[in-house]
Amino acid sequence: MKPEKFNLCKFAPFLLRASLLICLAWGLCGVARAQQPVVRFGHFPNITHVQALVAQHLSRQGKGWFEERAGVKVEWYIYNAGPSAMEAVFANSIDITYVGPSPAINAYAKSNGAEVRIVSGAANGGAALVVQPGLGIATGADFRGKRIATPQLGNTQDVACRAWLTAQGLKITQLGGDAQVIPTPNPDQLSLFVQKKIDAAWTVEPWVSRLERDAGGKVFLEEKDAVTTVLVSSVKFLNEKRDLLRKITAAHRELTQWIKDHPEEAQAMAVEELYAETRSRIAPELVASSWKRIELTNDVSMTSLNTYVANAQSAGFLKKVPDLKGLVVTP
Repeated sequence: MKPEKFNLCKFAPFLLRASLLICLAWGLCGVARAQQPVVRFGHFPNITHVQALVAQHLSRQGKGWFEERAGVKVEWYIYNAGPSAMEAVFANSIDITYVGPSPAINAYAKSNGAEVRIVSGAANGGAALVVQPGLGIATGADFRGKRIATPQLGNTQDVACRAWLTAQGLKITQLGGDAQVIPTPNPDQLSLFVQKKIDAAWTVEPWVSRLERDAGGKVFLEEKDAVTTVLVSSVKFLNEKRDLLRKITAAHRELTQWIKDHPEEAQAMAVEELYAETRSRIAPELVASSWKRIELTNDVSMTSLNTYVANAQSAGFLKKVPDLKGLVVTP
C-alpha cells in the first residue's frame, strides 16, 4: 500500500486561523507598547542626584527602575543646574526633575504656585565652599575682591553663596560688588580652579571632592544639613496623571532606601553613569568620599525651605515672600 500523500490544502483553514491569531497577538502587543505612557525626567550629573544616576544607569541596562515599577517609558534629560531644569518644566519639555530647592522655590514664586510642586525629598548635604590654598582666607571678610564660582545664576549654591557673602558684610551684585560671584558650569570650575583663575567655588559633590583631590582646594564651609536635592513635578503632570505620579514617587522612595541599603553597588552604578553623561572618568574612591557628605532622605524640611526663601530674598532673587503652604504635596 502506498503511503497517503500529505494534503496541505486540508489544513489550510487551521493554518489561516493560527496565522490570524499570531498577527492579532503581535498587534495587541504593539498597541500595548504604543500606549505605554512616557515620563520625561530631568537631573544633573552630580552625586547629590544619585537616585537619578542609578535609575538612568538601570534604564541603559534595560532594567529600568521606574519603568518596571510604574509601567512607563522614561526619557532622561540632563541639565547643568536648577534654573535650566525649571525652564524646561515651564516649557513643558519635562514632567519631573531632580533639582535644588532654590530654583524650585523661585519657579513656584514666579508662577504664583501654578507650575511646580515638590513631591519628595532626595538628598541633604553634599555642598561646600572650596577655596584656593595659600590665599589666607580665614573669615568672610577675606572674600573681598575674590572671585567665587557657582554652578549657575540662581541655582541653590549660587543663592546660598550670595546670601552668605552678604551676611558677612559684603555688597554683592549680579555683576560684581565687593566680591565677584561667577556662574560657571561645574566641569569648568575645576579647570579654572587648577589655573587659579578663580579663588573659590561653591558647588556640590562630586565636584567638591574633585576640587580637593585634583586641585588642592580646601573646604572652607560645608552645608552639612542643607536640603540639596528634591523631586519636583510639574503641576500639569500632577493634575493630569496623579495616579502615575503616585507610582513614580513611591518608586523613588523605594529607590532611596535601596541605595541606602546597597551603597557599594549604587556607587559603582554612579561611577559608570557619570562617565556616560560627562565622558569624564571619576575614580570610585572619589565617589566614596563624596558619599560621606550626603544624607539620602525622602523627607522635606520646611524649615530649610524657609531658609532658602530668606536666602533668595537676601540675594535679590525674590522680592515677594511666597506662601510655601502649597509647594510640598503628597500625590
